[in-house]
Amino acid sequence: MDFFCAIIAFLVISALLLLIIFSALMLKIFTGKSIRNPQYPPVAGTVFGQLFYFNRLHDYLAELGKRHGTFRLLAPDQSEIYTTDIQNIEHVLKTSFNKYSKGQYNVDIVTDLFGQGIFVVDGAKWRQQRKLASHEFSTRVLRDFSCTVFRNNAIKLVKTVTELSLAGTIFDIQDLLMRCTLDSIFKVGFGVDLNCLEGSDEKEKAFIRAFDDSNALTYWRYVDPTWQLKRFLNIGSEASLSKNIRIINDYVQNLIIKKREQSEMLHHINEKEDILSRFLVESKKDPENMNDQYLMDIILNFIIAGKDTTANTLSWFFYMVCKNPLVQEKISQEIRDVFGSKRDESSIEDFVGAINDEKLEKMQYLHAALSETLRLYPAVPVDGRCAEEDDILPDGYKLRKGDGVYYLSYAMGRMPRIWGDDAEDFRPERWLNSDGVFVPESPFKFVAFHAGPRICLGKDFAYRQMKIVSIALLRFIRLKLADEENKVTYRTMFTLHINGGLHLRAVQRPA
Repeated sequence: MDFFCAIIAFLVISALLLLIIFSALMLKIFTGKSIRNPQYPPVAGTVFGQLFYFNRLHDYLAELGKRHGTFRLLAPDQSEIYTTDIQNIEHVLKTSFNKYSKGQYNVDIVTDLFGQGIFVVDGAKWRQQRKLASHEFSTRVLRDFSCTVFRNNAIKLVKTVTELSLAGTIFDIQDLLMRCTLDSIFKVGFGVDLNCLEGSDEKEKAFIRAFDDSNALTYWRYVDPTWQLKRFLNIGSEASLSKNIRIINDYVQNLIIKKREQSEMLHHINEKEDILSRFLVESKKDPENMNDQYLMDIILNFIIAGKDTTANTLSWFFYMVCKNPLVQEKISQEIRDVFGSKRDESSIEDFVGAINDEKLEKMQYLHAALSETLRLYPAVPVDGRCAEEDDILPDGYKLRKGDGVYYLSYAMGRMPRIWGDDAEDFRPERWLNSDGVFVPESPFKFVAFHAGPRICLGKDFAYRQMKIVSIALLRFIRLKLADEENKVTYRTMFTLHINGGLHLRAVQRPA
């Protein structure tokens, strides 16, 4: 009897402690936030309330965005402001750029994975990485080299899909694209041949799994009020994240060691080679600050920029052209118009090798279709900054120092007030004028590549790679969904992965 009484007492005390902790958390969240003050954005809930909508989080935020152009979700120490207002976005990302930073709240959440990479840091470290990366992206050597890499990997991808089509096999195009773009970013960024498309070894497979899972587990922290305690105790999702990060770090550390050994064997590093080589040159000038951990952080940030964003966008693009076969045929016709209607069945290498900037520039409808994909399925669905001082947004709402301000790229693509009554329709024609020429939108309306001083340096590279891959595949292959009834949705993480992959069938196009 005494034993059962002790158990009951323990459960009661535990329940009371949880209630006290929960009450204290709620008190901290709702106190001092000017909840009923109309000068501040309306409150739509708490950041932890997102937990209940996590698997469809971006659609939930889109629903809130349709009701309120700007709204708040409350956090313990600050308000998290979400906006779809174009003027607000320009204010935060450009006009008042120096008033906003990544914010300690965001840095605490993402540092374990992204460290001191370009997506996390501000100030001098950001300027240093931005300057070096900007120099690389502006060189013709890197542009020509990257095009060669993109073409070579596109050839491998077409051959792989062709074999699958001849065998009548259903395949996951997202998995193939992830491997294709990972091959490209490692070659262009770090001078390393992975050959994932031809079959990854176990270390590479483990690295890819660990990287994707870490992306999702880190994002989970935004809705998990206990993540810091779980990290301290090394339990649950935080134990899994810690294990994955060790796998990632070991892999990247080995990459840096090999690169250094290669440079020592050559007795020099060619500054015009890959991006990592350039950072290695800089690390010799400041070895204390630019140590191996710093270089690892830089590499991881480039991987997520070069692999996830491009592969995800192409996956959603092929999903949309399968759902809209007329668009797929229009793109196929544009390819024939630009590259000629005749082709030799054995000339995949010759055809892809002939893709150059001049011909890519003529692919106006394809450019529009890729942009339309990014409008509806932006690679980074939510992004933002943190106020370093009190401020007033252009829509009149106040915010306080420490408040986060996030723009909802995914939600914005579905806003009739921004894109018209057909906002949720996939319609590449909205990007073309009456002569069929692509007309760009303001980067603060179309924020798929961020905007302002931190606008994506790799935008042109991303379009170039996506066009080369799209042209190569759609010239030789007609794609169809393996199951038209299957609901395709996303996995909630920093980047917009298709949950469970995208399974397709391929049919060879006639010569």
